[in-house]
Amino acid sequence: MSLNTMKPDRARAARWLAVIGAAAALAACGGGGGDAPGGEGSLRLAITDAPSCYENVFVTVEKVRVHQSGTAGDNDGGWSELVVSPPKRIDLVTLTNGVLEELGNMPLAAGRYSQIRLVLAENTASGSGALANSVKPIGGAETALATPSAMQSGLKLKANVDVAAGQMADVVLDFDACKSVVKAGNSGRYNLKPVVSVMPRVVSGVTGYVTTTLSLSSTTVAAQQNGATVRSTVPDATGKFSIPFLPAGTYTLVITSDGRATTVLTGVPAGTTTTVVNGTATAFAPPVSSMADVTGTVTATTVSGSTTSSVAVTDADVRALQLLTGGPTIEVATRAVDATNATYSMRLPLAAPLKGTYAAGTATATLTPDTAAAGKYTLRAEAPGRTAVERSVTLGTSTTSGNLNFLP
Repeated sequence: MSLNTMKPDRARAARWLAVIGAAAALAACGGGGGDAPGGEGSLRLAITDAPSCYENVFVTVEKVRVHQSGTAGDNDGGWSELVVSPPKRIDLVTLTNGVLEELGNMPLAAGRYSQIRLVLAENTASGSGALANSVKPIGGAETALATPSAMQSGLKLKANVDVAAGQMADVVLDFDACKSVVKAGNSGRYNLKPVVSVMPRVVSGVTGYVTTTLSLSSTTVAAQQNGATVRSTVPDATGKFSIPFLPAGTYTLVITSDGRATTVLTGVPAGTTTTVVNGTATAFAPPVSSMADVTGTVTATTVSGSTTSSVAVTDADVRALQLLTGGPTIEVATRAVDATNATYSMRLPLAAPLKGTYAAGTATATLTPDTAAAGKYTLRAEAPGRTAVERSVTLGTSTTSGNLNFLP
């Protein structure tokens, strides 16, 4: 099975594959999947979620359509259609720290499937009074979630999934509820801007512990490569974290928590087994750190004749990167900008990050402060169809401006 992992700076439509999670109640009907090489296989789906900054994020799925052609139109032949009856409402936030919701099997003609269309229910209250698609901010009231207009006809998704005759293609969909729900200015509204990673279900991953003296709800453990998060999670009440289903490779483990220094463990392998990096007796305990805010607006310069102006780029994401002495570069935070005014805000540690290297058979890694990197970050803005822009900032004890502008 060949899979694409979709990045935050790519087309937002491609990221909605994760919400196929509602397919647990789907029943197959309709087309035959196009020009398959013969025979029938199946597709098994499960869904999980990255750390969320909301109490609840609900979505309700009505229908999923699958096609072998990435350019097939709504009315073209060859679609295989799956219908949720009745539509299923799920809370994405409940699926963290390696928890999966099994979504069942979908029979398909053998072949490669390159397009999926996802149809969400209209955002109206159901007979039970529950909103079909909604978000509940921490400590706030449940609010209707504004969904893309494409939901009405089915949002076009890119995928490369090979279904072999007599075999099951097995994938896990990692939905990032925090990045996918974006505040819309001071309107009190929230927009849905889906972010998802798609991965094969493989027996590999990383597990370990952080100290329970941390604010566990604000703690994130991320497996990163080349300064980008592949998968991330939050620890449970015992401090245990689990990041399963990692493609084979070597990862940098990055632990962030509000009011604490960033902790980094390099050289963590993932292969055919789960790598255990420590136990309760050697749980990661990042030291206390002062935090500083960095805020800004993401704009783009436009030129029309002799007039130059700037417009807000409301579909941008901003990442806070930190280059450690001798490498690697790590991602400390990431935010989607406000859906109305393209503003963002991050809290970043001022203290030096701690860095160590994983060694198999060692009780715990030696972590050393990287004083040269303390408070120094690179802000990187990314948006579909634009060349990414960066800005270096050194944080002080007050709020730091981090405006970023895309050039024409």
